[in-house]
Amino acid sequence: MESAQELGDEALVALCQQGQGQCFEVLVRRYMEKAFHIAYDFTRNKETAKDLSQDAFLRAYANIKRFDGRSSFYTWFYRIVVNLCLDHARRNGRVIWESLDQGTEESGTPRQLVDGQHQPDQEAIAGEANRRAAATLESMPNKQRTAFLLRNQEGLAIADIAKVMKTTEGTVRVYLHRAVAALRQSLVEFV
Repeated sequence: MESAQELGDEALVALCQQGQGQCFEVLVRRYMEKAFHIAYDFTRNKETAKDLSQDAFLRAYANIKRFDGRSSFYTWFYRIVVNLCLDHARRNGRVIWESLDQGTEESGTPRQLVDGQHQPDQEAIAGEANRRAAATLESMPNKQRTAFLLRNQEGLAIADIAKVMKTTEGTVRVYLHRAVAALRQSLVEFV
């Protein structure tokens, strides 16, 4: 007999639906990091991201019997995470966006520009570009922002984004196109 870690998501879900709740722990370990990263991309706050990802697992566990297999567990669960993040953003009135460079700065890796002679100017320009991009992302409609984050931050395929957002692939492409066009427009002077 296979160990629970070797089973696929659908087999683990079936076992959970039959009352073997300990199998859900394998799904938690499998998707814990990804859930945290999605929540962190939305909130930019580690504690809030932990809380939201834990809430997503609690909600998934409580509703596991409702999972009908029309999508993969991964897609169903990510929809729960994204919905919790969007609800959190609505309750707080906005989403906080930070520089995408922050991860490298926190890791202790020094950032260096090639030409140190023009460093202050380049840093000022980069800072303004980051602020402008963040403001543009914040002002986007939730569906465009969600599609953009899932594609560019989480690396999900368009088909998976469509399932998470419960829409068509064509609609996801439109959301992505509009998000990229808005970002391009806001950053046109920096290119």
